Amino acid sequence: MSQTAIKLYRHPLSGHAHRIELQLALLGLPVELVFVDLANGAHKAPEFLALNPFGQIPVIDDNGTVIADSNAILVYLAKRYGNDQWLPEDPVGAAQVQRWLSVAAGPVAYGPAAARLITVFNASFHADEVIARAHVLLKVMDGELSDRPFLTGATATIADVANYSYISHAPEGNVSLEAYPHVRAWLQRIEALPGFVGMPRTTIGLQAG
Repeated sequence: MSQTAIKLYRHPLSGHAHRIELQLALLGLPVELVFVDLANGAHKAPEFLALNPFGQIPVIDDNGTVIADSNAILVYLAKRYGNDQWLPEDPVGAAQVQRWLSVAAGPVAYGPAAARLITVFNASFHADEVIARAHVLLKVMDGELSDRPFLTGATATIADVANYSYISHAPEGNVSLEAYPHVRAWLQRIEALPGFVGMPRTTIGLQAG
């Protein structure tokens, strides 16, 4: 356990940043949340670029160890503090987790995450295209979760954390989860984990009203 709080540079509505806030909470680690004002370009300021030259959140500073990129941070936290619970050491288990980290960086980012960026952050994606991608992904995930409680097996790993935030908030981007009962049950299992913290929901898209 770290002796002082880990600094997490984040925006409260960023699913990428929420992954890290959630993992820190599930690990019971102390955290200092540092707000990065994306709307005013704080992520492109020289002091932030010194932490991450790509100008993206999240970034953590673990008592001088600076790590950027949400999936990289999840791996670091699991290796440093997870006692093999969140990232298996065996080759097959590690590969299964990596598969889902790739899903989080690919189909999730270009499907439900992109759809939500349109409504929450006024991004210029084509809504029909990214919503269609989201449903292709969700259909596959629903099938994968039909015979196991979590993405890689019987227990939660960083694979689940990496994919949770944008799937949970997909309705904000007009992506309905109604047709995917196994996905919805999986979301509930994650939300029941000790230490769970959610990301603020915006009343937009299918969440409106």
